[in-house]
Amino acid sequence: MNYPEYRPRRTRLNASVRSMVRENTLKAEDLVYPLFVKPGTGIRDEVSSMPGVFQLSLDQLDSEVAQLKKLGIPAVILFGLPEGKDPMGSEGYADTGIVQQAVRAIKAAHPDYYVITDVCVCEYTDHGHCGVLDPDGYVLNDPTLSLLAQVALSHARAGADMVAPSDMMDGRVQAIRAALDSEDFINVPIMAYSAKYASGYYGPFRDAADSAPSFGDRSQYQMDPANSDEAIRETALDINEGADIVMVKPALAYMDVLRRLKDEFGYPTAAYNVSGEYAMVKAAALNGWIDEQRVVMETMMGFKRAGADIIITYHAKDVAKWLLEK
Repeated sequence: MNYPEYRPRRTRLNASVRSMVRENTLKAEDLVYPLFVKPGTGIRDEVSSMPGVFQLSLDQLDSEVAQLKKLGIPAVILFGLPEGKDPMGSEGYADTGIVQQAVRAIKAAHPDYYVITDVCVCEYTDHGHCGVLDPDGYVLNDPTLSLLAQVALSHARAGADMVAPSDMMDGRVQAIRAALDSEDFINVPIMAYSAKYASGYYGPFRDAADSAPSFGDRSQYQMDPANSDEAIRETALDINEGADIVMVKPALAYMDVLRRLKDEFGYPTAAYNVSGEYAMVKAAALNGWIDEQRVVMETMMGFKRAGADIIITYHAKDVAKWLLEK
């Protein structure tokens, strides 16, 4: 069709017609809110590099989840700050670990609320890497798998509804699925961080979770930002091993990868809108350089347009509030 017979502006004339022809819709039900949990009581420590994001003690979780439920946000993903760290990250899979306690606390107050747990050991190891090290500081893949399986199993025993391995070890989904099934947790889904890149956008998260590596970086196991074909191969492996949901992390600089995975596999797909993406928007908004609401909502719609079914974002509470105000 050509002008003047076809005039696309006819369907942009007012809000009513725009809503009728809108191709993608953002809902509070699309959102997952990350929570950082730490030992103690009465603690609500704001993360300096992430304004509006807090490290919470267990007694704060009831009111936090009540607020999320009121906003229509259906799920949280939990990250823990342990009391102690060791080379094997043993607090990550201890029954008394901070995430395990947090799951039980949320389920005691809100039994039907959906709880996802991040499965990794970087927050719990004294070296800050995502697995077992050899003497030269290399992360050993296969010995790490049993640790990850133990972490996931301990989360399921505590009552987690879904586990999300974020380590990028080869074979982790298979190991975790086998461990869960061995104890009849066959209905606990796995959301795999399938395309997780070695990104500079994670800096503020490492403040929030106290998870920065004590040496080197994570390039030996997280993906090279130059690669997208590799993301297809990684995701295919995770699906074949039993992943129920796949994820791209970070999301903003990797929307092309998000679109490719959705087109290739048609699987439920999550986008992780990470800490650095959040912090940049917050900093610019606090300086008056951008309209925060407009930019955040445009970004969220970008994730949806690129193929995300689920958006994990620190903006979740603000986005849900803005949606309610529409």
